[in-house]
Amino acid sequence: MSASADSPAMIPHRKVIRSWLEPYRISRTAYALGLLTVDWVLFGLLLIGAALIPFWPLKIVLGTAAGFMIGRLFVIGHDACHQSFTRHKTLNKWLGRIAMIPSMTPYSLWQVGHNVVHHGYTNLKGVDFVWEPLTTAEFQAMSRPRQILERAYRSGWGTGLYYFIEVWWLRMYFPSERYMQTRRAEFVWDCVLVTVIATVWVLGLLWASQILGQSFWLLLATVFVLPLVVWNTVIGFVVYVHHTHKDIRWYDNKVAWGAASPFVSTTVHLKLPFGLGRFFHNIMEHTAHHVDMGIPLYSLDGAQETIEESLPGQVTVQAFSLAWYIDTARCCKLYDFERGGWTDFEGHILS
Repeated sequence: MSASADSPAMIPHRKVIRSWLEPYRISRTAYALGLLTVDWVLFGLLLIGAALIPFWPLKIVLGTAAGFMIGRLFVIGHDACHQSFTRHKTLNKWLGRIAMIPSMTPYSLWQVGHNVVHHGYTNLKGVDFVWEPLTTAEFQAMSRPRQILERAYRSGWGTGLYYFIEVWWLRMYFPSERYMQTRRAEFVWDCVLVTVIATVWVLGLLWASQILGQSFWLLLATVFVLPLVVWNTVIGFVVYVHHTHKDIRWYDNKVAWGAASPFVSTTVHLKLPFGLGRFFHNIMEHTAHHVDMGIPLYSLDGAQETIEESLPGQVTVQAFSLAWYIDTARCCKLYDFERGGWTDFEGHILS
């Protein structure tokens, strides 16, 4: 069931909505440190268990669980990146790096790409690069191999591939000037840090294979590669469903985009089953996050509820189901900016 913003002009100014959310902006440092500690301990235990247990099916289970824990830790790092996790700016920077280490994310590059570009210009084509849709003309002008890759990305099952290539590899890990025109020393050092951590992780598994008498390649696959594959799939999926929906518009005109109250109208609150939304530290309460990045993750649920109660029918709310997800992937391939709607790869708007 979905409710969407059909009349964005009626949505109050962002400053007004933020004033409603002021009680949720309070950061609790001790609580935040506790969350980070618990998640790191759980992540470490899962990796240790996956390494020690010789039974390979259980290794796969624990390695998969470790990938989901990387997701939890990343959400904490994401919060720190927004300076909402604790009240201390310098502490947030270091906690953010600590939380993002398992995902191999260079903190400073994520901060620029996410805070400045994605949050500053959500769903504005030519600026916001995250799951930015192509037009039919752009798709048809691509080479055949690139079209195949785009089809894989938009299949619904290629979210991890998309995130790994289009976000991490091209824009986060030693990006070229084509993808990151700004050059800072901290960008390089954060990429070096990620490289060192990955190297130590792999060398540690090589040492463990000799001590435990296990195959190095099995350890590498289940304790390093698998968690990162799961993580990339999770983050790719999360970002995809946050801003891809038949009721969510993209814009190629900055004036029209600004008039559409984009901090509310371009974002989906996806309700996950089985408590998964809370498991991922409430990051699916995404409208509240885009309205006010200063709200810590542990208060997003209350802030989201306030927005939805105050703006009935103006917030896109979607209960997750596999049928809905498959239909979204079927209908939302390309975007027709003249008609203001998603199309398939042939340019047809599907119902």
